[in-house]
Order: sequence, then C-alpha cells, then structure tokens
Amino acid sequence: MQSVMSLRIMLKKLSDQKANHASDQLEQELETYPFGAIRSERYFVDGFEDQRSDLEFELSQKVICIEALQQVACEGLRHGEEMRPLVWKILLGYLSVNSNLWEDELTQHRLKYTQLKEEFLASPSECRNKEEKENQADGLLRGYEVTYKDHPLSLRNGSTWNQYFKDAEIAEQIDRDLERTHPDIEFFSVNSPISQKNQEAMRNILLLFAKMNPAIGYVQGMNEVLAPLYYVFRTDTNEDNTLHAEADSFGCFVLLLSGFVDNFCPQLDNSSVGIHATLSRLSQLLKANDKELWEHLENLKINPQFYAFRWITLLLTQEFEFHSIMVIWDFLLTSPLDIQDRLLRVCCAMLLCVKHELLRGDFAANLKLLQHYPQVDLSHLLDVAYDINFL
Repeated sequence: MQSVMSLRIMLKKLSDQKANHASDQLEQELETYPFGAIRSERYFVDGFEDQRSDLEFELSQKVICIEALQQVACEGLRHGEEMRPLVWKILLGYLSVNSNLWEDELTQHRLKYTQLKEEFLASPSECRNKEEKENQADGLLRGYEVTYKDHPLSLRNGSTWNQYFKDAEIAEQIDRDLERTHPDIEFFSVNSPISQKNQEAMRNILLLFAKMNPAIGYVQGMNEVLAPLYYVFRTDTNEDNTLHAEADSFGCFVLLLSGFVDNFCPQLDNSSVGIHATLSRLSQLLKANDKELWEHLENLKINPQFYAFRWITLLLTQEFEFHSIMVIWDFLLTSPLDIQDRLLRVCCAMLLCVKHELLRGDFAANLKLLQHYPQVDLSHLLDVAYDINFL
C-alpha cells in the first residue's frame, strides 16, 4: 500500500502546486464530472498548459477520467516518461480507473503470475519434489511410484517429460531471438548480469504465454513486441514496481496481444481477421486519404505485403529508434480495444509523410525506402495519424 499511496501523494502535491491559480469554480466543475463522462472541452489554466501538468492532474484523481488520460497520452508522453508505466497499465486495463483499487489489483495480478509459473514452467522433477513434500507435510509416508508416463525417456504424447523437452526446444528458440533483441542497447545485451536477468524474465514471459496458448505458441517477433513493455516496467522509478516488472509485463503482454493476436496465426492469414485482410485495409485506407499516392504505388505494383507486413505484425518496433517506439505506442495504446485501427492510422501516416519521395521514386527506390523507413518528426507523424479519415 505504501508504494501506491506515496505515488498518489506525490502526484496530488504536484497537482495542487500547479493549480494554485485556478478558480474555485473551475475546481468545482472538475470534481462534479461523473465517472466515465467525456469532458466536452479541455481546461487550461496557469500551470496546466503543458503535458506534464495534465498527466499529474489526471493521475492524481481518485477516479481516473480515461478519456482525458487518452487525450493526453495520444500526443506521446515525451514530457512525462516516468509516468508512462502507470499510464500504460491503465490504458491496457491492467489497472482499473479507481486508484483506490490499484494496490489490491497489483497484488492479485502478481500472485496469479507466480502461480502460473509454478504450474506451467516447473520441470516434472520439481513438481514431483513438491508433491512429495506436500505428502510428508500431510503425514502420508508412501513411496512415489514412477510410471512410464513420468519416466524421462518416455516419448508418449501424454508424457510429462516428453512435453517438458518440447518446451525446452521452444525455450531455445526464444533464447536465440532474445539474443537478437536490440543487441545495441545495454539493457537487452548479454554482457552484464542485469541484462541476463532481463533476458531470463522475458524468456519466462514468452514461454509461459506459449504454454498457455498452445494453438498460437511462440511466434518469432513476439520478443520484439514484449521488449518495449518490459523495458518500461523494469525501468519504473518505483522500486516495488521494478521488482515485479516480470509479472506486470506478462499481464500487459497478454492484454496487448489480445488486440491483434490473429496476425500471429498462419491458419487465419486468408481469413477476414488475418494479416492479409489487415494489409488490404491499409491499402483502402491510403486510397481514401490520398488517391494519388495510392494509384502511384498500385501502378508500380508495390503491394503493402512487401513493406507493411513487418510494420503491422511487430507493432512498428523495427522501424524506429527504441525510444521513439515508446512514444508511438503511447498513441497506439490510447485505444487498446481498437489497437489495430490505431496501428493502421500510423502506417498510413508513415506513407503520407514520405509522399513526395514515393511519387519521385521507382519500384526499387520506393521499396528500399519503405523497408528502411527514414527518421521523421514524431510529432508531425502522430498529428497526421490522428487526422486520418478512417473507413
């Protein structure tokens, strides 16, 4: 409770300091907004004009106005990065809008994660040792019979050891992918004990997700999607939150993937919810917003699958510098139930932001440009994405 209370006290103090010049009438109006109501206008008074002040104010409320928080976050949290972990947890639905419930919610989420790890990630020998200890504690002094199903050399489908070795193969693939995850960033590299712990935590998250979702399993690229989440929560300025970054990252990773997990299912590629349908939506979105550019790319036969497949499946994590990715995700997460739509807005905006280069280029030049997207002004990119006329 102390960590959450200290955060609320800090935010409330900052908010009060910023609001010294606000009128009593304005304060009354802000307090009387019912839960869930959309504020019809933004209130700006002395001290509330910058994004940081807006964030401090919104997060200091007992009941967060989610629409107001979304409006601030969609600009990108470049002036309140230390508040990003909390903002993301709220936007993803990991924490409710009622700040009085946060402590209990975090405790429940983290306890559940510990239980899931014990259930899904423990080796058969660890499970057997635990069962033997429980039997001894209950006074059951009987020998443990090792059946063929429990034998390490058993290859039967129902064998616990056979499944364990299959999981080990998945873990090896995850390890290989994690070694290639932002190797230029010390946080993720394998050259220090801290980074090794980070990789171990991410490995646990990805393996647990694969075990709990056998129809999907682990798909290469999930490591790239997890990286920004884990980085944000592991670098939280709150020490207690940092210690539980693995559990919080898993919970938010599951919530995040629920919005576009169909893109990771090859069986759904040609369905109405698969990646090909999503790429087609991007093409139609570009056509609706800039027919000239759409026709040019069509004439050159530059189809979205040539460049946007990676954009969409990896949530743009390979197209921008790492810290820029988090700013873009601030925008994406402001509509977690429609993250696919937000993502398509950004993808369309990326095309519009390099329109002049694309209109001048041929097939080879344009494909190279889109597969190695240039640095652009993020504020302008998000402004364009926000103003996209959606279908």
